[in-house]
Amino acid sequence: MNHSHHMGMTSMDHSNTTAAPHSHGMDDMMMMQMTFYFDYKNVELLFSGLVINTAGEMAGAFVAVFLLAMFYEGLKIARESLLRKSQVSIRYNSMPVPGPNGTILMETHKTVGQQMLSFPHLLQTVLHIIQVVISYFLMLIFMTYNGYLCIAVAAGAGTGYFLFSWKKAVVVDITEHCH
Repeated sequence: MNHSHHMGMTSMDHSNTTAAPHSHGMDDMMMMQMTFYFDYKNVELLFSGLVINTAGEMAGAFVAVFLLAMFYEGLKIARESLLRKSQVSIRYNSMPVPGPNGTILMETHKTVGQQMLSFPHLLQTVLHIIQVVISYFLMLIFMTYNGYLCIAVAAGAGTGYFLFSWKKAVVVDITEHCH
């Protein structure tokens, strides 16, 4: 049994063949790390030309990623705040519900909405696109498996949440009985 094949490729005698030129040789390609590691040399960050090679570059990348993750958390809270401010139509609906001892209670629900063709909705759409792009950048940065960059993402997100989300209103429905 021939065990000289790798990933479906069989071994061949290359002594009489010439290889076609490739745009990327093995020297140009960087191997993707598949386990967490702490290093600052030859760390590719999002783009092929953005490579970290010194401790100073890693420190700068750490700060930039930390701030990007903080910004992401702040953007989420800002979008929620803008959405609350841009709600234009408020409608109250009352409906009877059975109460204790055969009584009838009136339960009121507030319905809010906004117009699709409006500046607030356009702004929300643009901010949503920015939020999605940033979230994918943060995911790809984390997927480098570089410990320093992973810590920067997590610490930045945690700090951003701490700084921005305390203003976030939490609505608790006191009539909700299922917990």
